[in-house]
Amino acid sequence: MAGFMIAAPRSGSGKTMVTCGILELLKRKQKNPFSYKCGPDYIDGLFHRKVLGIEGGNLDSFFEQPQDIREKYAAVSETHFPVVEGVMGYFDGLGGDTTAASSWEVADILNLPVVLVVDAKGASLSLAALIKGFQVFQGESQSSQANKNGNHIQAVILNRISPMLYPRMKAVIEKETGILVAGYVPELDFWQVGSRHLGLVLPGEIENLQGQIRQLGDCLEKTLDVDKLFSLGESAKPLEPEMVAAGCPGQDREAEENPYPKPHIRLGIAWDEAFCFYYRDNLEFLEKQGAEILRFSPVHDKHLPEDLDGLLLGGGYPELYGKALEENKNMRNEIRRKAEEDMPILAECGGYLYLLKELEDENGTGYEMAGVFSGKGYKKGKNSHFGYITVQTEKDSLYLKAGETIKGHEFHYWESTQDENELKMQAKKPTGKRSWPCVTVKNQVMAGFPHLYYPSLEGFGERFVQACDRYRMKRKRQQ
Repeated sequence: MAGFMIAAPRSGSGKTMVTCGILELLKRKQKNPFSYKCGPDYIDGLFHRKVLGIEGGNLDSFFEQPQDIREKYAAVSETHFPVVEGVMGYFDGLGGDTTAASSWEVADILNLPVVLVVDAKGASLSLAALIKGFQVFQGESQSSQANKNGNHIQAVILNRISPMLYPRMKAVIEKETGILVAGYVPELDFWQVGSRHLGLVLPGEIENLQGQIRQLGDCLEKTLDVDKLFSLGESAKPLEPEMVAAGCPGQDREAEENPYPKPHIRLGIAWDEAFCFYYRDNLEFLEKQGAEILRFSPVHDKHLPEDLDGLLLGGGYPELYGKALEENKNMRNEIRRKAEEDMPILAECGGYLYLLKELEDENGTGYEMAGVFSGKGYKKGKNSHFGYITVQTEKDSLYLKAGETIKGHEFHYWESTQDENELKMQAKKPTGKRSWPCVTVKNQVMAGFPHLYYPSLEGFGERFVQACDRYRMKRKRQQ
């Protein structure tokens, strides 16, 4: 299978910048690139989309089974050249002391060649020692491809290095490690991509981002050997045939297990500068269950799309748009009325904050929200909960049944004053014993801070779509 991963020793090494630059170069060379992001991150994928103009995806070995990852990747690589951006440091996984759910594990599951982006600022010969350490470090994977292919690192890109120093560092690193040094990135004064509490700022907030991406491509065209990188990806050893099932994931099983026609429901999805955090896999899963997805903007649109059977309010940065959301009273009132009329609604993180009575911005100024739930959202001042979780409930509750578990993650700096007695589900860390109440339920509305991965519990998404279908039929009877 074609493609490669771009990873790094740690966050902040320049992975996203280099990934965007390489995607731009592959696009210029008409290689039909496609982008993936490792882990549960949303924002980096938005930058990939800005470069390519198409939706990318996530590869996540906590959310997904190895076979699902292989099938999904294989299907895309038939027509595209995939580029996978890693998450955090290459070996960083669950709990900080395991390689489970790390970028390395994804590379190992897919047997992908890895290009390591190393921040060279303030270092010289020590770069060779660091790279050699990554070369020999051993991890434990669900796949065990590492025994055949080392740690998959086959090339290095040096970031923030002087053009004068680069040739000497290239020579010594290749001599000491045997790994190809495929180029460098100098200090770039034009690349102005800032960050905030959830990571990088959103692409739509950056002035002339397209111009910056073109400049980045022009620069890397001179400093990277993109032809060697492309050849590296093209020469990647395919997975053994038995490791990749034929066809699309779950297609045949789905036809066998579900012989009856799917319902057809119209699902409104909040999508604008305030709400834009969605997993492609979740949306595709809902579409396979019969959902027609209709985007709308709680910031700009005065009304919901017509004839909706359900709503999905994803995460994002509503705290940055409190004034605009408050001023759009028509939209707030419509969503509250739909909740009161028992329309099925799923709301995650930013979407949950929007359903509260009030939301404070980062300066403590409060704005009126939809008022489906009591309480207000406020800035806690530090990361409230971070990382992978599982969500479960002791009693049957809407779309989640007692004893079932669905996977997700939390990452938020805002908290809610909603009474914990109103929270009906528990979030649990996959490592350790920490748990906390996390999800509230009212009528047909389920909302909370967790971002859920629907395919990890197929019954969850199926029940939501079925509830939307029942609402549709009830609405038709009343017309």
